[in-house]
Amino acid sequence: MNKVDFYFSIGSTYTYLTVTRILDIEKKFNVKFNWVPFSVRAIMKEMNNIPFPKDKQNKVDYMWRDIERRAKGYGFFAQTPVPYPLSEFDLANKLAILGLKEGWGIDYVRLTYKRWFQDGKEPATEPNISEICHELSLDKEKIVNNANSQEIEKQYLENTESARSYKIFGSPSFVVGNEIFWGDDRMEDAINWSKNNE
Repeated sequence: MNKVDFYFSIGSTYTYLTVTRILDIEKKFNVKFNWVPFSVRAIMKEMNNIPFPKDKQNKVDYMWRDIERRAKGYGFFAQTPVPYPLSEFDLANKLAILGLKEGWGIDYVRLTYKRWFQDGKEPATEPNISEICHELSLDKEKIVNNANSQEIEKQYLENTESARSYKIFGSPSFVVGNEIFWGDDRMEDAINWSKNNE
C-alpha cells in the first residue's frame, strides 16, 4: 500500500476540505496517509505571510466563497466565514498529536473541523472542546494536561521542524519522498505520484 505524509494544521481553512474527504480517498485509491500536525502559523510568521489580509477584502471574500463552492462540489457543505484566526491554535494541534498517539486523533481532527465549518464553533475552546470530549468519551482535563506536556510540545516542535526541512509553507501539504504537493486540490496528485514513482 502506498503511503503519503499529510502535513496539516488545525487552523488552516482549506484543510477542512481535506480532512472531511481523506478517509474516502484512502479507500478509493488504496493509500495510507500519515497524519503530521505541525505549526503552519510559526512557518507563515517566519515568511511574513498573512493568509487573510484585512486590507484585501475581495481576496478574503473569495477564499471563503471558494471553500463553500469546493465543499459543495465534494458533496458536503461549509458555512463561512468561521471564527478565524484561532485563539487556541497550538492547543488544537497538540491535542491532535496526542490523539494520534492514543488512537482518537483522526476522529478528533475531523470532528473539530466539522463543528468549526458547519456549526461555527471554534476549535479547542469552550464549549466546543468539552462537547467533543463528551462525544469521543474523553476526559477533557486529562487530555488537555497531557497535550500541554513537554513530550507533546517536543513532538509539535519536531513536526514543525520536519515541515521546514521539506520547505513546506502551507497546510494541507502532502509529501511523497522529497516531492511536495500543497493544497487540498493536490491530494490526488500526491497519490498518483506515489503510485507512479515508487
